Amino acid sequence: MLLYPSVDKLLEKVDSRYKLIALAAKRARELDAGLPATEEVFESNKSVGKALEEIEEGNVIIDPVFEDKV
Repeated sequence: MLLYPSVDKLLEKVDSRYKLIALAAKRARELDAGLPATEEVFESNKSVGKALEEIEEGNVIIDPVFEDKV
């Protein structure tokens, strides 16, 4: 069960659960591949949790140009 960050707060940043899951999964893969994190301190130890924390902070967003093409 996801306690932090709250799903309700995450859905304020991303307009659908599907997009939220896709964005978090992509960012988690980037973190696992060694790309630097946008934050120094995370509450979560796992890459998916870190990705969700970055989304909540507004450091990771969906590219609006790409989203318009879809």
